[in-house]
Amino acid sequence: MARLGVALSLVLVLLGVGLPRPAAAKTQVFLSQLPKALVIGVSPKRGEVLNAGENTVTVTWSLNTTEPAGADAAFKSVKVKLCYAPASRKDRGWRKAEDDLHKDKACQFKVTEQPYAAGAGRFDYVVARDIPTASYFVRAYAVDASGTEVAYGQSSPDAAFDVAGITGIHASLKVAAGVFSTFSIAALAFFFVVEKRKKDK
Repeated sequence: MARLGVALSLVLVLLGVGLPRPAAAKTQVFLSQLPKALVIGVSPKRGEVLNAGENTVTVTWSLNTTEPAGADAAFKSVKVKLCYAPASRKDRGWRKAEDDLHKDKACQFKVTEQPYAAGAGRFDYVVARDIPTASYFVRAYAVDASGTEVAYGQSSPDAAFDVAGITGIHASLKVAAGVFSTFSIAALAFFFVVEKRKKDK
């Protein structure tokens, strides 16, 4: 009986070793509790229209001069995201801004993540082809060694720029559709006239 108990214990230990360990829960982070320690600059002007897959956004970041010395000691990297401006979030629950960063849907698009360097950073981002038509601003998070956001900065949502997304309809297809539409209307008119003449006879 004792041997059976030892054998069962051994089996359970071996099974336990083979099972994947649950992932560590992410630290809950609230935007309202983060210091606005980064100054963010973007190249597009307010209302400027950029074409997805073609145009470039230059993003710059630096430590706010109002921050005390050593305020960036925990910064290991800078994570930059493209965020929907308030006008493009209105009545769209799937783009809703949340204070809890893990629930936030306003900043869905990753621009880049770069190692943090004291002084300033810069990245030239070609607007991805899958970015939908909307107004955007840029937000950057300073991230510590554990991957947790510890500070942020953003361009002004009131000075948002626009992105014209790719519709997936090629220009030649639009031209062909226009030609066929015109032809069908002309054909309809022709047959209408022919039928009317037959009736008149």
